Amino acid sequence: MLASIPTVVASSGSFLITPSLGLMIWTLLVFVASMLLLRRFAFPAIRDALDRRQKAIEDSIDTAERTRVEAEQILAEYRERLREAREQAEEIITRARRTAEDAEREASEQARVRREKLLEQTRRDVEAETRRAIAEIREEVANLTVLAAEKVTRKTLTAADQKRLVEEALSELDFSALASEN
Repeated sequence: MLASIPTVVASSGSFLITPSLGLMIWTLLVFVASMLLLRRFAFPAIRDALDRRQKAIEDSIDTAERTRVEAEQILAEYRERLREAREQAEEIITRARRTAEDAEREASEQARVRREKLLEQTRRDVEAETRRAIAEIREEVANLTVLAAEKVTRKTLTAADQKRLVEEALSELDFSALASEN
């Protein structure tokens, strides 16, 4: 039996190795029929699926491009707004500094003017007080002179004598030195 198997195998596969003209025609006819059937039914469906896939990919690419362009525009707008916000912040800071400097200068000027007014008022008060003190001193000197003259002479002086004695005593005193000291 074993001897018969190799002959069967050899005889059954030999027609494929050495094809005959009939086998070639049938193979060609089956191939053409298969191609026609594939072309009629399978290839259009495959082409449609590939076209849909290509269209979907192109749409995705277009959408991605539009999204990228929009993102770049939004980024540019954001950067512009950020630049404007920085400029506004710098402008606000500059104005605030100027306002603070102006307020400081104005306060300093007001303090200087007030100080000068107070100094002037103090000078006037000192001068008025000096004049009043000198007047009081003159009056006191006059009274003391009259009393001294009365004691020396032991008599009461007349108004004319009093006036003459006061004038003499006052002319001997140097009140200008008192006034210039202040």
